[in-house]
Amino acid sequence: MNPAHAARLLALLVFCFGAEAANVEALVRSPVGTPVGDAAVVIEPVSGGYPKRQRTVTIEQRDRDFIPYVSIVQTGTLVEFPNRDPFKHHIYSFSPAKTFEIKLYADKPALPVLFDKAGEVAIGCNIHDWMEAYILVVNSAYFAKTGDDGKATIRDVPAGHYRLRVWHPRQKLEAPQREIEIGAGATATKLNLLADVAPRSSKPKPAIESGKY
Repeated sequence: MNPAHAARLLALLVFCFGAEAANVEALVRSPVGTPVGDAAVVIEPVSGGYPKRQRTVTIEQRDRDFIPYVSIVQTGTLVEFPNRDPFKHHIYSFSPAKTFEIKLYADKPALPVLFDKAGEVAIGCNIHDWMEAYILVVNSAYFAKTGDDGKATIRDVPAGHYRLRVWHPRQKLEAPQREIEIGAGATATKLNLLADVAPRSSKPKPAIESGKY
């Protein structure tokens, strides 16, 4: 195949893919209209079937906190938990979707943790009880997390019929799922969504004492 023909074929493939997929732009707000950050917006094909995107996600321990506070991953994702602090952590989860423990360690564990079951996972530290993080494990490949402005964008979603879910670790009541239609073409599907979320409780960190974790 000569270079000119290959370039035309590539352009055609890009055009066809773009015509069949669109972005989904979501705005999540509270009942009083304020933006909700750290909310998961997930859409799952009603007919089933979705691409598997193998990737590794990182949740750091920094300044005696988990960063980020909320993560969304697809089933089959490996999660690494590097310790960026100059002292050890001991992290764990008792959640049914993933029970694990990484005992006192510094730097980076030898192996990441495989999240292979859909569900909600709460993570804590056995040394610093104010530390908390949450992982939502989903089967779908189409999801995004809202920023502080309450906005999230799910990119390149094929046209079709989907089931929509909004989730937050501090939600007072889980919003009912509903079905939506994603059209083909360049026009984004815009969603205005509601989440009633409790304020994050303040858990002050004690001062670091010499020789203590």
